[in-house]
Order: sequence, then structure tokens, then C-alpha cells
Amino acid sequence: MILLDTHALLWWALDPDQLSTTAADLIAQMERRGGMASAISIWELGVKIQRGKLELGISIDKLAHRIERHSAVELVAVDTGIWLRSLALPWDHRDPADRVIVATALARGVPILTKDVEIRRFEGVETIW
Repeated sequence: MILLDTHALLWWALDPDQLSTTAADLIAQMERRGGMASAISIWELGVKIQRGKLELGISIDKLAHRIERHSAVELVAVDTGIWLRSLALPWDHRDPADRVIVATALARGVPILTKDVEIRRFEGVETIW
């Protein structure tokens, strides 16, 4: 079981050629066994779309519904426990989405599939790319 970082979720859904060979192999396994992504990834993508930093070719609503309908990825809600865990991380990183993604992985006991250098530098969670 793995947790997809926002870009890995997006590339899995819309642009799988962006995935590394290792990531693509893990995604193939995930499609059979299941995986997860934090619901904050939908928010993060939506913010980037609103700011003109990302164009998907489909609305964020359609992307979210596509992901929800696909049984391979569970969108994990950001509950109070995850918010509190994200605040308690011994990590000087201000990106709230990254903090929540790391906290979610820790809460679920799974590695994060991520290319993000800042997340990969955090020593408290396993990352794969």
C-alpha cells in the first residue's frame, strides 16, 4: 500500500508518462491492491488551477469524481488527528499540503510515492520514486 503525493496522483490519473519506472511499477501494483491519496491533493490541484499555474483539460470536480470512482485510490479525508499530526511534525517546512500528506502517511503507516525533494528529505517517513 502506498500514498500518492499530489503530482503522482495527477500523473497517474492524466499523464502516466511522467512517472519514473519505479513509480509506474508501484502504480501498477496499486491498481491491483489499492492505494491512497490525501484529499488535500484535490484542494492543492484546485488552488493551482485557480491561480493559473495548472491547466488540466478537465475541471477539478471531474478529476476528483474520476479518482473517487476508481477503486484503486482511496481519498483519505483530512481529519482532526491528521491536522494535529501535521502541526507536530519536527519539520521546518511550511507547505500545508506537504505537511498533511506526510502526516497522512505516518497515520496510515505507508510510504509516500513522491518526486518532491522536500518530502524525500524528511527523515520520518519512507518515500519512493
